[in-house]
Amino acid sequence: MTNDPYRPQFHFTPQQQWMNDPNGLVYFRGEYHLFYQYHPYGTTWGPMHWGHAISGDLVNWTHAPIALAPDEHGQIFSGSAVVDELDTSGLFGGDAGLVAIFTHHSQDAESGAVRQCQSLAYSADAGRTWSKYSDNPVLADSRFPDFRDPKVIWHKQTERWVMILAAGQTVRLYTSPNLRDWTFASEFGEGEGAHIGVWECPDLFELAVDGDPAHTKWVMLVSIGSEPAYPEGSRTQYFIGRFDGQVFTNEGASEQIQWLDAGRDNYAGVSWSGIPEEKGRRIYIGWMSNWKYAQVTPTVGWRSAMTLPRTLELKRHKDEVRLLQRPVQELNALITDTFRWESVQVHAGDDSVSMPALTCFKLEAVFELGTAEEFGIKVRASEAGQTLIGYRPASKELFIDRSRSGDIAFHADFPGRHAVQVEAEGGRLKMQIWVDRSSVEVFAGEGEAVLTDLVFPQENQQGLDVYAVEGSVQLLSLQLSPING
Repeated sequence: MTNDPYRPQFHFTPQQQWMNDPNGLVYFRGEYHLFYQYHPYGTTWGPMHWGHAISGDLVNWTHAPIALAPDEHGQIFSGSAVVDELDTSGLFGGDAGLVAIFTHHSQDAESGAVRQCQSLAYSADAGRTWSKYSDNPVLADSRFPDFRDPKVIWHKQTERWVMILAAGQTVRLYTSPNLRDWTFASEFGEGEGAHIGVWECPDLFELAVDGDPAHTKWVMLVSIGSEPAYPEGSRTQYFIGRFDGQVFTNEGASEQIQWLDAGRDNYAGVSWSGIPEEKGRRIYIGWMSNWKYAQVTPTVGWRSAMTLPRTLELKRHKDEVRLLQRPVQELNALITDTFRWESVQVHAGDDSVSMPALTCFKLEAVFELGTAEEFGIKVRASEAGQTLIGYRPASKELFIDRSRSGDIAFHADFPGRHAVQVEAEGGRLKMQIWVDRSSVEVFAGEGEAVLTDLVFPQENQQGLDVYAVEGSVQLLSLQLSPING
């Protein structure tokens, strides 16, 4: 793996073949389980299984055997997993166990009609082996050809399980006392947010605002599939509001669209269930690709990676509540050495900071705005090209430009510049950047804006530089930490 020029060193990838959406994220008895959409017989999308990996720290993963394979009900599409602590399902003889809730997908050979329904599987041995429930499916509705991606949570106030799933361009919510019998509760989405593609892979969870457990709000994630008319491809939006166990109420303006990530390569992400409240974290991971070009990226023998795992938090800023993303602290265990620079004036056209050649690293920088029209960091750079991570103060625009990042010819929609509005608080811009062999993830400020992009540079593109355009900028501090596979 380490000799593959595009194989990530600190992002999760399948050992071989095709991977897409993360599924069944659950924490149980000290282990994080990551299931994922998997095609074990090819490097493009095919009959879906659930691949499986296990970690104690979200950094080092052990590959496990395929957890769920297609059966008489169809392929195994996306879904979730929960810890049935009280054995509400009656599947564990009074003990705690894991229950997976997933979509069975099938298509009639003659008519072509698609059928999607929700089914269960369960594990009594901490996720090592799985049995399908004998009375699958547990939820079906023939009115909806798109009826998939169930995320199940335990709602403490009503002492019921809640399922949120995607149905066309809305989500539907159901409740259950036992994970087997489901009652329709409500629908959300008509006239709300973005509708530029089919809705997929929802999530629903409660977060404290500013860390205050007495002041919470609910967050709904909804991923949106790729449509030819929109160059951005597949992406994820979120809503912040209230949830009473039956109905979700969006507290933002219905026409407001809030994107989770302004880059091109963070899709279908969901959060882990089962993390104890005393740990106080909501941890998320996404599929680091885009349906525009996911099946033609230039890797060999394997395809796709996950984003860095990230904690999600809510923070009030002025009159609005923002969703913040930060890489999990466990990733810092990868760092063994750090180079530091302080108080450097960076002028257009000069080399004020001499940095080592690197392919994988974490970089933290704080800039103070000056006269420069644009400034930032060049990563994976050589005479052949580079990836720019830049900021333009006049437009308050933070961007990744991968138009000369390396191999960009595999799809017309891959090269380009992707931007997000970021306020330089107090005239200062703070960035945390993680660069792996084929990806760049940028977290601005405290994580209020994020850009995630794939890149496929040549092996000799290892240069790293600070730059300014038409003026100068003050680099207050820079910390550079190499990461070795």
